[in-house]
Amino acid sequence: MQQKNQTLGDSIQLLPDHIANQIAAGEVIQRPASAVKELLENSVDAGATEIRLIVADAGKSLIQVADNGKGMSETDARLCFERHATSKISQIDDLFHIQTMGFRGEALASVAAVAQVDLKTRRAADEAGTHIEIENSMVVLQEPCAMAQGTSIAMKNLFFNIPARRNFLKSNAAEMRHIIDEFIRVAMAFPQLFFSLSHNGQNVFHLDKGSLKQRIVQVLGNQYNAKLVPVQEQTDYLNIQGFIGKPEAAKKTRGDQFFFVNNRFIRSAYLHHAVMQAFQDLIPADAFPTYVLFIDLQPDQIDVNVHPTKQEIKFEDEKIVYAFVQAAVKHALAQFSIMPSLEFDIDSGIQQLDAVAKPFTPQQQDAARDSGLFRSFTQQHQAHFIEKQPASGNTAGNTSGMQDWKSLLSSTETESTVSAFDWELPKKKWELAENAGLLQLESQYLIAPLLKGCLLIHQQLAHERVLYERYAAAVAGRQMPSQQTMFPVTIDLSAADSALLTEMLADLQLLGYGIEPFGTNAFIIQGTPADLFQGNEKAAIEALLEQYKHFNTDVKFSRREKLIRSLAAQHAIKRGTALSITEMRQLAEDLLRCATPNITPGGQPTFIEFTSDYLFRLFDAR
Repeated sequence: MQQKNQTLGDSIQLLPDHIANQIAAGEVIQRPASAVKELLENSVDAGATEIRLIVADAGKSLIQVADNGKGMSETDARLCFERHATSKISQIDDLFHIQTMGFRGEALASVAAVAQVDLKTRRAADEAGTHIEIENSMVVLQEPCAMAQGTSIAMKNLFFNIPARRNFLKSNAAEMRHIIDEFIRVAMAFPQLFFSLSHNGQNVFHLDKGSLKQRIVQVLGNQYNAKLVPVQEQTDYLNIQGFIGKPEAAKKTRGDQFFFVNNRFIRSAYLHHAVMQAFQDLIPADAFPTYVLFIDLQPDQIDVNVHPTKQEIKFEDEKIVYAFVQAAVKHALAQFSIMPSLEFDIDSGIQQLDAVAKPFTPQQQDAARDSGLFRSFTQQHQAHFIEKQPASGNTAGNTSGMQDWKSLLSSTETESTVSAFDWELPKKKWELAENAGLLQLESQYLIAPLLKGCLLIHQQLAHERVLYERYAAAVAGRQMPSQQTMFPVTIDLSAADSALLTEMLADLQLLGYGIEPFGTNAFIIQGTPADLFQGNEKAAIEALLEQYKHFNTDVKFSRREKLIRSLAAQHAIKRGTALSITEMRQLAEDLLRCATPNITPGGQPTFIEFTSDYLFRLFDAR
């Protein structure tokens, strides 16, 4: 056996330190945002009151965090880059009483393994600071330096020594969105500290010290200022505090939901469900409430050493935490009269109204009995019947959709508009009967006669399919016509939405939008697609971003696919929009010209076909 082992040789060997460090770094530093998180948390642990983040090329060429914390000695400055070197843990029991953001001693070692690092630090008691440069986990320079108290650490050329890892990074706009997310999570947890973020010399965030509500409004936008409800519950087991958004602040996409446990941001689908249950019947089933909730409990009741990012934790008794969270949110909603309730006391203002204060005269009683509404509730077989109301010329909630649709129809009749369907089409399976009229049902369905049979068309889903194929042709190179806005519109966005829109600008130009950056997190809308009604450009962009974030949760879609699906869903005519005969026929014809007319991009049917044979059998004709 010994002779055989000597012949084959030993297989297991120890990896060199620089390779082992790069492998370990992959768990902690997955992208620039990962490094941002670790460096910001180190500054918080250092007792800093001012923390500045400076980024270049979305962190690919520079990530620098400067703070006014306690700083490090010369020995500590060098030792902090060693693996598992930490000031937070000295014995095993310390792992169960973690109250700091970092504790493993892996962050700086991982940073030094995948970037060129420049560290400057000084303690208040030291006359001079320490300057250290590191490359490939090796110290290449150490010297004294002059600086104010605190620490500045800059990592340059991320993954310079691992080209394959660098190639897997996304676009600058995408990576910047991840950086903003991590920055917001740390800044939200510590409103008593000053934070700033600049990217390529542009100021993205300047967050002054203040209250939690002020920080939420600073980060998420002024629209939340009047839409926040405080949550405050104290128990022997845990404390819960923070803010929830009123039901009208709920959105169709995730993003404005934050859980912090002992000031550490966490992800928890379980606790999110608790909040959703508290909002049950107050918001639509597909909407997400806004919340920023802080849960404080004894460190030995949780285990934060579950995942390298420390964003997943384990509770000793998660059912108790679930119940407390749900109860706290329900209590807050009820306290501020947001929960639905039965009021038995009539408001004094209502009691002064004529309808309450004055008697119901015989003449008024006779007039009421003669009304159609009275008859529909008192006569048999009339409950379903509602008299026609005079045309008002305005459909509430659908005005802009109708105007967008009508302008689309008019644009297709002009010679300057390129048809979206002038490529060679396959032989049509469905063909409208010539000169046959179409009928609209309930302002959302169309009955379209075919040569044999008919189609029951869902107008919103049908229009979504038409727009999807038109937009797909545009991003493939058939640029859509654009119209200059009469008065350019300026739109201010949150930093996260600004990064998202920046990522889409080139494709939006192909789709007929003329949008340019206009200062920090602001854009100017110079042009819109020819089929978009002028006057609601700002609302259209805001709605597009929300719709895009909804599709952004599905990783199987490309960026362009998410964009055109978002636009198609957003611009499609909505239910309740009345159409003329011409408009109905135009929609039906456009739909049947599509390459895939019978389903939406998401797989829903756009119409149901009733063939002549089916109709014949349906009535059991002989």
